[in-house]
Amino acid sequence: MKKIFILVLTISMVSCCGKKENKVLAAATEFSLEKNQQEMENIYQFKVKTLSEDDFDFSSLKGKKVMVVNTASKCGLTPQYEDLQKLYDTYKDNNFVIVGFPANNFAKQEPGTNKEIAEFCQLNYGVTFPMMSKISVKGNDMHPIYQFLTQKEKNGLEDSEVTWNFQKYLIDENGHVVKVIDPKTLPTDEAIISWIKG
Repeated sequence: MKKIFILVLTISMVSCCGKKENKVLAAATEFSLEKNQQEMENIYQFKVKTLSEDDFDFSSLKGKKVMVVNTASKCGLTPQYEDLQKLYDTYKDNNFVIVGFPANNFAKQEPGTNKEIAEFCQLNYGVTFPMMSKISVKGNDMHPIYQFLTQKEKNGLEDSEVTWNFQKYLIDENGHVVKVIDPKTLPTDEAIISWIKG
């Protein structure tokens, strides 16, 4: 009986210590994540121009989930504009916004001027989500906002490369990059919708 009691006591002590170690580990991990989030940059620091040359301040999007996507008018993936607009129409009243950045980095598939791009988007897809002035999303002339999106030392998540038109970056309500979505993944993909709703 004595031996059984000692065994139970020993198990209880080990279990207790294990729980303490787990709590310490969890607290350390949480502290590390918080510290990382405090040190990383966020998207609210950026001010850009829209297609109509108006100022656009990303700090106006605080508290919203944001999808940033590089677009092109003459790409096999250009029909994604239709899905992007559907997604925006469905969730724009639920603290969600899409921000498009036309770019001519891939096979010169966005050759137009800002005015031509605006007309194309409106005429063909009825785009109403914010569209920014044409920029470069890779290479030596990469725009600072895409330096932030693609460099772990700035975004705190991961290094990435924009591989083609319509690559998507998901930004949380605090302005932090949380996921990079492949260009061929449709904007209406279940994983994206779950993230918006979550």
